[in-house]
Amino acid sequence: MALSRIWAAFIITAVLVASCKWIFNNDENIFSRMVVGKADDAVDSIGYIISGEPQKAANVSREAFVTNLGTYNYALKDSVQKAKVLITGNASSDSVKILKSLNPSIKIYTYGSLRNKLVRKTDGIIETCKSAVTISIGLIGILALFMGFLNIAEKAGGIRFLSRIVGPFFSKLFPELPKGHPAMGHMIMNFSANLLNLDNAATPFAIKAMQSLQELNPNKERASNAQIMFLCLHASGLTLIPVSIIAVRAAAKAQTPTDIFIPCLIVTFVATLAAMLIVSFRQKINIFQPVILGWIGGISAIIAVLVFYISTLNADRVQIFSGILSNGLLVAVLLLIVIGGAYKKINLFDAFVDGAKGGFETAVRIIPYLVGLLVAISMLRTSGVFDVIVTAIKDFFVAAGVDTRFVDGLPTALIRPLSGAGGRGMMVDTMKIFGPDSFAGRLSGIFQSSSDTTFYVVAVYFGAVGIKNTRYAVGSMLLADLVGIITSIFVAYLFFG
Repeated sequence: MALSRIWAAFIITAVLVASCKWIFNNDENIFSRMVVGKADDAVDSIGYIISGEPQKAANVSREAFVTNLGTYNYALKDSVQKAKVLITGNASSDSVKILKSLNPSIKIYTYGSLRNKLVRKTDGIIETCKSAVTISIGLIGILALFMGFLNIAEKAGGIRFLSRIVGPFFSKLFPELPKGHPAMGHMIMNFSANLLNLDNAATPFAIKAMQSLQELNPNKERASNAQIMFLCLHASGLTLIPVSIIAVRAAAKAQTPTDIFIPCLIVTFVATLAAMLIVSFRQKINIFQPVILGWIGGISAIIAVLVFYISTLNADRVQIFSGILSNGLLVAVLLLIVIGGAYKKINLFDAFVDGAKGGFETAVRIIPYLVGLLVAISMLRTSGVFDVIVTAIKDFFVAAGVDTRFVDGLPTALIRPLSGAGGRGMMVDTMKIFGPDSFAGRLSGIFQSSSDTTFYVVAVYFGAVGIKNTRYAVGSMLLADLVGIITSIFVAYLFFG
């Protein structure tokens, strides 16, 4: 029910904002953009000139202002005759009147009014539907591979062996699970894949865990306590080494691409603890039990050792170490599964094929959930809802006299729970506009690591097992996301001033 209301709210909000733009801003193409998107064609480029200095009116340097407009297909011209738009801080100044006389057809925007005119390249409803199916098709092979190996591991007893190891901890955190249930093994494999930044492996492990938990669920359409706890911990996105973010920073020629490593690790750890506390409070689980505290302390110690070691490496060595740790361990796990299956004299290939068949069925089953959710998110983006929110937040903090540098990184934080690709795109845009070593550039990277794509997680994993009533799962995930965002801002100021 909660997801249904949120989905409806997304669509209604998007249409209302679009209607306001149509009525008050005379944006006649807003509904077309929502349906078919905005193409990145040369004909869409808008030539402009600047009168005055942007930093006096828009609180941003001239270079950053020009770079930002370039992402919206605005091109700076060298003469007033070549421009369609004049951007100024004072529309009634004498210099503006002179420029207007040289080009009577030129449109005049102040820095404030221009913000309502900007439209970033986005996919509309039609392309988003295609993207949802493309995502599902892309998952088929990955799901088939790992679910095939998981089937071998289950028949060989490997999952139950893993469940017995984590049983003392998980039995306290998931009190409804029977001792040694295979779901414990599936969950620990998912958490391990997330920890090592193995997105391709984490998805099938999570789906398998949800399917195992669904077997114990008395109400097949209503999320169980164990399923909510698992997905909230999964969505908090605890990752040891944010390899993809470091790679983006390196590509953007950051002086020290790895300088966000420790802040990212702190933020994801805090977000994971927040998710655990939030759900434990709702489910009346006492997390101060010795077993839980012992496991959390042990994990914290391991992370501290890795932080100390990795902090001594340069950017190239961090990526090499991460590749060895992540991919090497994955290959080792697959090898151990095959060896274990051979030792138990299992028909390995038949077991693999039987498990892989479930990958195809699962990928097809989640298509309707992805289409519905991604379309609603697309409507929010194309209608300009995110731009309205960010502008309102920045204006509020400017009026309050508070430092607003963090607001420039907020688009990544706002879109990340809705779309992984969208969050990544916003992070790259922020680094392009403000620079990878700017406060906003570093903060956007920390935001990107602070959580997983909450609504994608809800759509895919609940959809994979047919859950319709998600109860308080979405609210708990978003609250943990909020903790991650606040912690990201605090840590960014602490490390980068």
